[in-house]
Amino acid sequence: MLIKVYGSAVFGVEATTITVEVNIDKGIAYHLVGLPDNAIKESSYRISAALNNNGYKLPGKKITINMAPADMRKEGSAYDLTIAMGILAASNQIKSIDISDYIIMGELSLDGSLQPIKGALPIAIKAQEEGFKGFFLPVQNAKEAAIVGDLEVFPVENIKQIINHIEGKEFIKRLVIDTRKEFYENLEHPEFDFSDVKGQETIKRCMEIAAAGGHNIILIGPPGSGKTMLAKRLPTILPPMSLKEALETTKIHSVVGKIKANSGLMTQRPFRSPHHTISDVALVGGGAYPQPGEISLSHNGVLFLDELPEFKRTVLEVMRQPLEDREVTISRARFTVTYPSSFMLVASMNPSPSGYFVDADNPLASSPQEMQKYLAKISGPLLDRIDIHIEVQPVPFEKLSEERKGESSKKIRERVTSGREVQTKRFKDNESIHYNAQMNVKQIRKYCALNSESKNMLKNAMDRLNLSARAYDRILKVSRTIADLEGAENIQPNHIGEAIQYRSLDRDGWLG
Repeated sequence: MLIKVYGSAVFGVEATTITVEVNIDKGIAYHLVGLPDNAIKESSYRISAALNNNGYKLPGKKITINMAPADMRKEGSAYDLTIAMGILAASNQIKSIDISDYIIMGELSLDGSLQPIKGALPIAIKAQEEGFKGFFLPVQNAKEAAIVGDLEVFPVENIKQIINHIEGKEFIKRLVIDTRKEFYENLEHPEFDFSDVKGQETIKRCMEIAAAGGHNIILIGPPGSGKTMLAKRLPTILPPMSLKEALETTKIHSVVGKIKANSGLMTQRPFRSPHHTISDVALVGGGAYPQPGEISLSHNGVLFLDELPEFKRTVLEVMRQPLEDREVTISRARFTVTYPSSFMLVASMNPSPSGYFVDADNPLASSPQEMQKYLAKISGPLLDRIDIHIEVQPVPFEKLSEERKGESSKKIRERVTSGREVQTKRFKDNESIHYNAQMNVKQIRKYCALNSESKNMLKNAMDRLNLSARAYDRILKVSRTIADLEGAENIQPNHIGEAIQYRSLDRDGWLG
């Protein structure tokens, strides 16, 4: 007897429906075809034990299982439940409704209980698009899949439960959640807050500007000056995620199994902080079966690279293209996948190997030559893509001992959101640009026009401080953001003056 059941495979952040054809005939054999990997080939042992432990059996006949399309590589253990249900139906061990109306996925334990799967959200989206009636999956992933409306989602704890449901003995309660209600209820629960930060008003101002314009930023300062503490609080002042951004972000984290058990929509912007020993594949994504890397997991959020010069040069260089294109394309012989990677880069570094600036009175301080050699680990093209450089000095005792709390993230976020709204109106006719940091040369000339006084100030600054040519456009972009935060239509000299201060690494003589 031939039975068709349906599962799904995830490539990139999109799912493809897999038809699992189970045929049982005379003879004794077990054939599994359709380019399965080793985890799928081993499924027969898990399925046999799970069936035996729940009062069923693997029939002693010729079982042929085809996973179509046969030329597409399938991987992972999530097809255990799909295959098991096909075998039970094809061997007439269960009398069922038409199970071909459902997507069935889940990894089986030997006792028949289900383990969570990866990619539940993109699978659910695809199932809804293709008109499937429902989705049976492990209870740990059900809330994630239930984000998709118009799809019946059934959380399954063990194989016996789904068998009873299909035979009409004991029905599984469909999980229904109000996606919009859950999104707005969970939107405002940040773990960190800028009110915890004592002093560092200049750096907070920099962070506000960076958040408002989507600018990449690098913090340069000695150990203990608060660089990491400040970076961790940056997501709390970014504008709240839209429902579309939340869905995009959740999809990516779902693909790699990063959604917490029994969790649904991600409502907080991601903050990723990989260690400096990370490989280029782990950062950008890839592998034999491509998976998103850290930069895609940072999509719509913040990627924090602490101790930037300690990262391998090759790792930093592979980031250049994603920083420009805001997506990562990984090509293999048989297929190509693209992952979104629109993130804010926040980097931090010590100014020298010793961790300190040039200081004749400090025996631990490095020489200008040592600092220059240390900074040279970061390539010019990468620095080209960082709009704001700022020095972070240690907080004096008087500030640390103050009882008064600093300005809250909520208040700063209100100003940032207001600045972003100005940019949204400005770029409303251009779908590829949403904030100032994304402007190209043509748009900079259009939206960052300067009056004669501002031009003279910028010219004098470039001559006196010997600012590099790459600093010119960056200063104009940051000036535009500062003007937006103040509600100014045109860039004024004071906006230019402030933006110039945020190009530390371009200034001649910065090393001492």
